[in-house]
Amino acid sequence: MAQERVVFMNGEIIPDSQATISIHDRGFVSGDAVFDTTRTFGGKIFKLREHIDRFYESMKYMRHEPGMTKEEMIAATFKVVDANLPLISDDEDFWVTQRVTRGVAQPDGSYKPTIIIECVDLPFKERAKYYRDGMPVVVPSIRRTPPEAMSPRAKVHNYINLILATQEVKAQNPDGWPILLDTNGNLAEGPGSNIFLVKDGVVITPREQMVLAGISRSTAIELAQELNIDTREADIDLFDAYTADEAFVTSTSFCICPVASVNGSIIGEGGVPGPVTDRLMKAYSGLVGIDIAGQYLARLEA
Repeated sequence: MAQERVVFMNGEIIPDSQATISIHDRGFVSGDAVFDTTRTFGGKIFKLREHIDRFYESMKYMRHEPGMTKEEMIAATFKVVDANLPLISDDEDFWVTQRVTRGVAQPDGSYKPTIIIECVDLPFKERAKYYRDGMPVVVPSIRRTPPEAMSPRAKVHNYINLILATQEVKAQNPDGWPILLDTNGNLAEGPGSNIFLVKDGVVITPREQMVLAGISRSTAIELAQELNIDTREADIDLFDAYTADEAFVTSTSFCICPVASVNGSIIGEGGVPGPVTDRLMKAYSGLVGIDIAGQYLARLEA
């Protein structure tokens, strides 16, 4: 076990390779599962309480009963991270994920949930280029699932909508990052990521009702307010994106990542990050105690 990551599964901490689920588990059969993901900075978990609060809201929306309190989930998460930290170097960090599926049907028709807490390495090397060149955002034809069908505010396992959009974008540009429109033609979100525009010094992002309100999204908004940068939630479309002065994406892994273009249209006057984005990236780095861009750029291949 010293050479293998461990996971929490249904009350036990076991080697990653031994963590298995039934082929009849509703999370596997129907995508009937909820998850949330934070990350570490220097081995310390970032805003775990906020992520767990959102996790339990998603479970309430999906009518899942984990059989664990928030405090028990938090304590188990710390145990998993502490057990796995010796496997990575001081300049590496983890994604940290909690998952609850509805589980397997019992003879009485009820379900016994499957509970998993895991760590995986953050993809610094694969994504380092975005901090050097900026992220090329591509908007696919596939629209984000509307709230009338399923609320995007719940973080659920069924990612088919986002997976299909990502496949379409990667077929056009292997480096492209998908940001989907909602069914009204406004910018919505991408896989695990929120989009921000900067126009005339104002930071603008889609309304919370239309997207999963990321913890990194709220962190960026809080930092902007601390820096006396005006922030706004609004419906924003492709015209707004094409004419923006700057753009950036927030996510658990990226924190804040500058956007270079949208559908090939260069954002602002080119060059990343723009001045507002740069201020926010530096503030984010100060908050977490790590140079967020530098952690990626250190893995950049020549």
